[in-house]
Amino acid sequence: MSWITKMMAVGLLATSTAFAAEPQTAILDVKNMQCQMCSITVKKALQKVRGVEDAKIDLDRKNATVKFDPDKTSPDALAAATTKAGFPSTVHKE
Repeated sequence: MSWITKMMAVGLLATSTAFAAEPQTAILDVKNMQCQMCSITVKKALQKVRGVEDAKIDLDRKNATVKFDPDKTSPDALAAATTKAGFPSTVHKE
C-alpha cells in the first residue's frame, strides 16, 4: 500500500467516525420478568437489535438499561423487541 493510499484510508476512517452519533441510554420498564431465565431472554432480545451496544437487566427492579446508537435504533424499537420476546416493555418516564 502506498503512502498516499494509507493517508486516504486514515482520512476516511477519521471522517466516518467524526459524524457517528453519540450513544444514548434508554431505560425500559419490563413486565413479566420473574426469574433469571426471563432476564436472559430479555437481554438476548435486546442484543439482537441493530445498534445496541450494551444491555443491563435488573430483575429486582424489572427494568433494562440499554446503551444504543440512535442512528440505528430507537427506544420504541427496543421496547418492541422485548415485547416480541414475550416481555412487554415501555420506555421509563422519570
